[in-house]
Amino acid sequence: MHRGKLSQLKGFVTEVSALAFHAVVIGVSAGIAWSLPNIARQFLTFWSHVEQEKMLLLTIEVGVALLLIVMSNYLWRAHKDRRQAVMARGAGLFSFFPLHDPGAGKTIRELKQQQSLGRTVLAIGVTGNGTVVDGKSEVHALLETCLEAKLILLNPFSEEAARRAQSLSHPDISPDRFHQELQDTIALIKRFRVNGKVIRLKLYSDRPHLRMVILGDYLWLQHYHTGLDVRWMPEYVFQHNPDHHGLYTLFYQYFTKRWENQEIPEYDFETNELVYRTRNGAELRREPFSHGDSTGLTPSELTSLERSLAAG
Repeated sequence: MHRGKLSQLKGFVTEVSALAFHAVVIGVSAGIAWSLPNIARQFLTFWSHVEQEKMLLLTIEVGVALLLIVMSNYLWRAHKDRRQAVMARGAGLFSFFPLHDPGAGKTIRELKQQQSLGRTVLAIGVTGNGTVVDGKSEVHALLETCLEAKLILLNPFSEEAARRAQSLSHPDISPDRFHQELQDTIALIKRFRVNGKVIRLKLYSDRPHLRMVILGDYLWLQHYHTGLDVRWMPEYVFQHNPDHHGLYTLFYQYFTKRWENQEIPEYDFETNELVYRTRNGAELRREPFSHGDSTGLTPSELTSLERSLAAG
């Protein structure tokens, strides 16, 4: 209710601002036209006094030349910026937030909350601690208002989790820390599920590359850089393009491929087990979610097993 009134107020302010801007432009144009004859007379009077002053004329010429240089550089830069903006729009880039900008975090949260109501949240990350568990984080709020959620997080018992922790070179970061953070995320998801939220979780074991959140026609993206905390990496926002030539479609397909990957098991919230399934959803096997987990089967063996189940 309050959000609806706030949106109406913002729309009204926008319309009034547009009308006020046009009124100011018309007023300035009328003032310039009205004052042109007087300006011309004053300029002729000024010129009659300075036309014999060589030094002053030279100064004016230099000043005009510098002004033309500055204007030409500005116009050329504006032209280049416009070309880059057209290319970015064609790639689907909607916005860009360097996270050292103090206002970026608030803007990102507002954009995500606007898109989350009644939507399906698709997200990839490491432990979900910075994006899910933190009550002030944007994804925590998204899970409260979304219709459904699919999360893909890093298995803290995998070798890549140990490599990721080691690359950060921080005394407080370790695989055990990743495990504890993931347990906090799972506990929070269980509370949401008790309240009727449809939230599914899968755990991958390969190297983390992206932290990504997909909401409707918008996609938020950060990349994991070796030795750097993802919170200090810039965040990109991509928008779905009806012509399907933007990067939104590419990243959406990336998430879909990851979610359908047979080697990535789904976490069972009831039994604390990892469930491996075939492409048609049939259950292959279960493993306890604990240290020393391994798939046990190669991709070719998984395919063979799937075929045998289908034949049976």
